[in-house]
Amino acid sequence: MDWTALIISLRLAVFTVLILLPIGIVTGRVLAYRNFPGKGMVEALVALPLVLPPTVFGYYLLVAFGAASPIGQLWQATFGHQLVFTFEGLLLASIIFNLPFAIQPMERGFEAIAPEIREAAACCGLTPWRALLKIELPLALPSILTAMVLSFAHTLGEFGIVLMVGGSIPGETRTIAIAIYDRVQAFDEAGAAQMSALLLAISLITIALVFIFSRRGDRWPK
Repeated sequence: MDWTALIISLRLAVFTVLILLPIGIVTGRVLAYRNFPGKGMVEALVALPLVLPPTVFGYYLLVAFGAASPIGQLWQATFGHQLVFTFEGLLLASIIFNLPFAIQPMERGFEAIAPEIREAAACCGLTPWRALLKIELPLALPSILTAMVLSFAHTLGEFGIVLMVGGSIPGETRTIAIAIYDRVQAFDEAGAAQMSALLLAISLITIALVFIFSRRGDRWPK
């Protein structure tokens, strides 16, 4: 068992979820409540990772983060090292690739809140910020939790993006998915089977949580 690769995968998934939580809430709420020019294009861009092959998406991210790109040059000048093939670059790529898994469920959760509820909150004198904290977030909580679980599970098992942007640097960007691939390439079937079983168990648990959040949302405290 490559415990270092597992820890990197868990670290990557946790950081991705924590960063995507406020991004998903803000973006999902805006897309749910507001109509503006170009909204369809924004939603299409958010959903783009769902239809592009991970290797294709990873290639464009590799180019965008590379040393010749403005982003890569700015990162190099600021931090003194390149962005690609580092954990930071892998984290940024993971955040971008998981945007639809975080934003779309939250958008649906905010859309399910009746406009009358928000109007009643305004009539009661609640500011938009207090209405968000006291009313909207509790009502959308099942969708928010579903989005976070989906993002966590998807990050944990991602292979193509990790390989393209992060490579397979032990202790830095080598995740458990890459470690499984390396064990198969080395004909270590026992090691690959052990890590695959662990990843399968974690994935089953996270998928079960998604169904729990989506089917029993009305039982969450409001």
